[in-house]
Amino acid sequence: MKKIKNICCIGAGYVGGPTMAVFALKCPHIKITVVDSNPDKIKAWNTDELPVYEPGLLEIVKEVRGKNLFFSTDVDAAIEEAEMIFISVNTPTKTYGVGKGMAADLKYVELCTRQIARVAKSDKIIVEKSTLPVRTAESIKAIINGTSSEFNFQVLSNPEFLAEGTAINDLLHGDRVLIGGDQTPEGLEAIEALAEIYANWMPRERILTTRLWSSELSKLTANAFLAQRVSSINAISALCERTGADVDEVAKAVGMDSRIGPKFLKASVGFGGSCFQKDILNLVYLCRHFNLPQVADYWEQVILMNDYQKKRFAQNVITTLFNTVSGKKIAMLGWAFKKDTNDSRESAAIYVADELLQDQAEVHVYDPQVSPQRMLDDLDFLQKIKNGNGQIQLSPEEIRERLIIHDDPYDATKDAHATLIITEWDEFKNYDWQKIHEQMLKPAFLFDGRNLLDGKKMEETGFRVYQVGK
Repeated sequence: MKKIKNICCIGAGYVGGPTMAVFALKCPHIKITVVDSNPDKIKAWNTDELPVYEPGLLEIVKEVRGKNLFFSTDVDAAIEEAEMIFISVNTPTKTYGVGKGMAADLKYVELCTRQIARVAKSDKIIVEKSTLPVRTAESIKAIINGTSSEFNFQVLSNPEFLAEGTAINDLLHGDRVLIGGDQTPEGLEAIEALAEIYANWMPRERILTTRLWSSELSKLTANAFLAQRVSSINAISALCERTGADVDEVAKAVGMDSRIGPKFLKASVGFGGSCFQKDILNLVYLCRHFNLPQVADYWEQVILMNDYQKKRFAQNVITTLFNTVSGKKIAMLGWAFKKDTNDSRESAAIYVADELLQDQAEVHVYDPQVSPQRMLDDLDFLQKIKNGNGQIQLSPEEIRERLIIHDDPYDATKDAHATLIITEWDEFKNYDWQKIHEQMLKPAFLFDGRNLLDGKKMEETGFRVYQVGK
């Protein structure tokens, strides 16, 4: 079996950058080049102001950058040099055409594949690292073989199981590595080549090898199961609020059952991120394609429950504030979809802010990592989706007039009618909540969408507290 000496990763985002940084750290004998067509992103990777915020990432990048980890915009050169090529580009949900709103948009994957076929001058192992629908590998193989039959191309599926905010730890100490490939001699050799790379730090028993389609479907299924748990506890949180039960107490009692376990049973304003919703929608689309409507409806309900939870939270704010937030200052703490990341894709904050802005609130936002431009882009993108669905949308002028972004949480909450906690950043726990209460308008409302704070203590401070499922 040929030893891998050069790796190319196409895509310098939340998956490609951290994954290749850990590869470089653990495989000093392999040269790794991360390429992207966005020069600004590559420029940032070559500084200490990385485009991706992830605890522990900068330290690793500084240790290996310029030694065996390189960031470049010269995609062709990196492809030509590498024996193994990771495709780690964005695969958003389609917003147009066939499969709109559900299917994954694979245009970037196809562009990468055609570029590899055009540039390659030797045998290549192509690794799917992006989250992709089942049987995408078949499409990649069809394009490659239809374009270039001169060399041997093997396609592997190596889905990422990273949780943003803990990605480095997940890469270093993951539950498992999954590698799917063809069960031919050439396919098995390619699987072993990738397994040998991971074996530099992962125990062999944690490196699971499967057929290609099993690997692709395992990724979608894992995220669907996790999202299902979140939607399940959020559904119960609505019942808790009506009955006087405490959702945290219920979750603790349920989670102590060894058959269920405690993880992903934290009630909240709703899940976000780039994977959960996208992967479930992929699963739904796949089930409808194969004429399994009952299975599709089952998984789609996970998304519908999450949408309901976000809308329910926002509507509770409006109802509690005497049925209108028009002209009122509402402070939102947090925009990222979870703590310890600057990723805001599908964040609950986008949808809560949109509901409040629709009711003509003045929304003041603070997040320690998400940039103001990203917040505006998130809301603009949502309006485009709403427009495509025939829904009422806000104009860019309305958003920029009524969304005020702060770099200080005390400024964001000053003179606010209500403060909303949307992201569970640890720093929020350590704020001077007495000071925040004193400078807010009275009655001072606190809506804790993550059940982050001690509700009783906040009530003693003087807040009118609303927490999820309590």
